[in-house]
Amino acid sequence: MAELRSLGNTGLKLSSVGFGASPLGSVFGPVSDEEAIATVREAFRLGINFFDTSPYYGGTLSEKVLGKALKAVGVPRNEYIVSTKCGRYKEGFDFSAERVTKSIDESLERLQMDYVDILQCHDIEFGSLDQIVNETIPALQKLKEAGKIRFIGITGLPLGIFSYVLDRVPPGTVDVILSYCHYSINDTTLEDLIPYLKSKGVGVISASPLAMGLLTESGPPEWHPASPKLKAACQTAAAFCKKKGKDISKLALQYSLCNKDISTILVGMKSVEQCWQINLIGPLPSIPARALCLV
Repeated sequence: MAELRSLGNTGLKLSSVGFGASPLGSVFGPVSDEEAIATVREAFRLGINFFDTSPYYGGTLSEKVLGKALKAVGVPRNEYIVSTKCGRYKEGFDFSAERVTKSIDESLERLQMDYVDILQCHDIEFGSLDQIVNETIPALQKLKEAGKIRFIGITGLPLGIFSYVLDRVPPGTVDVILSYCHYSINDTTLEDLIPYLKSKGVGVISASPLAMGLLTESGPPEWHPASPKLKAACQTAAAFCKKKGKDISKLALQYSLCNKDISTILVGMKSVEQCWQINLIGPLPSIPARALCLV
């Protein structure tokens, strides 16, 4: 069963493994409504209470399917936490106050909810960070006052974007950040930022513990932005682990779960079998990432 961890100063307690709902948008192959409902039901059974989606995933399909599945499972709304995003859509990026204000109403309709727990500005490095500070976040504060969202977050890949924004908004304005690909056995740079985030009272969510496929035996997709040198190193590590009877993907997820300053590790799920596989992965003692491939 997934343990619960506090999320910054929000008062929320998230399961250490979070349900990444992008696969429910059929972005990795078709998922029927029946499969989605069964997967969400199994996630609840395993103690997962945090579900993350976005209107960008599957061109709004992820939100629709997740909303339908949560309603079908019938768990009381106050017993789980939902995060969605704004600013990134299949049509492109738009962080204007007008668009994000409209966006939450669209998301709530698709999710069949009256509010979401967290609304995050999605991949803010693709917009103007000054617009995020001066226009987008103030618009989200109004949505918070209106009761449509409970907490405000920002997401992105470059770690520098978080301090840029947090240093320019009043304390307590941004409640959570979502980082991806920066806390696993090949990249632990998020760890350096955690003391700063804690000093700001900001909760930390980490996604892509498998580095978007780098840390798998099959390797990353062709579009993966990593250098050929890094891809080769990860495949060498995967082969070494396999020779030792270990699965590099399991080691990567175990390592990501070790740091309890990170509230939850988001893992994409689209089947009951995937839920089972994740449940079988217990956390390791806190040890250096470099040591994992040496055991």
